[in-house]
Amino acid sequence: MLRKSDITLREEVSRELRWDTHVACAGLEVSVEDGVVTLKGEVPTYAKKVAAQEAAHRVAGVLDVVNDIGVTVNHASHDSEIARAVRDALEWDTLVPDERITSTVSDGWVTLEGEVGNLRECADAERAVLNLRGVLGVVNKVRVRPQAADPEELRAQIEDALERRADREAERLRIVVGDGKVELWGRVHSWQERRAVVGSISHAPGVREVKDHLRVDPYF
Repeated sequence: MLRKSDITLREEVSRELRWDTHVACAGLEVSVEDGVVTLKGEVPTYAKKVAAQEAAHRVAGVLDVVNDIGVTVNHASHDSEIARAVRDALEWDTLVPDERITSTVSDGWVTLEGEVGNLRECADAERAVLNLRGVLGVVNKVRVRPQAADPEELRAQIEDALERRADREAERLRIVVGDGKVELWGRVHSWQERRAVVGSISHAPGVREVKDHLRVDPYF
């Protein structure tokens, strides 16, 4: 893959933002320096801010994204309305253990707390509420319940899961496991591959935290 210039990346990210119907916002400013994209501007929902970030990451050659987009809610919802919507969203999502999660809403910001079985459930809880009207941001403080796990056995299970999904080659990543924490080093070809690797680990029992030191390098 040939290395793209910053000008080319800027043009391609801008086109991707216009193409993605989840973003669909005119006036977003895109700048690129050494493969790092910075997004600026205003959007009406937190969901669109997240969608813009993901759209930029999809463009091949983008190394990192700085998301400086602001959220301006056109039809402000009262915190009490948002809190009811958050509770409904958590209860209606069958992948979320809603009975173990509490929420606090303040000035449109939602804070999630509680204790769940694995990191995947932490992510599912956040995903369930980030698209709600009036939400300006989500602070995810949900923790994973401590579980006894043998570090070597857990590392072997993680490596097996990653190889099964063809997300990595064994010699490309270094995985260190200890006390419920997984640390990752190495290079991946894209943001999507990086997310796939971390997402695979989030299903592992006993993993309470993932330290992601992975570097996106499309050109290796």
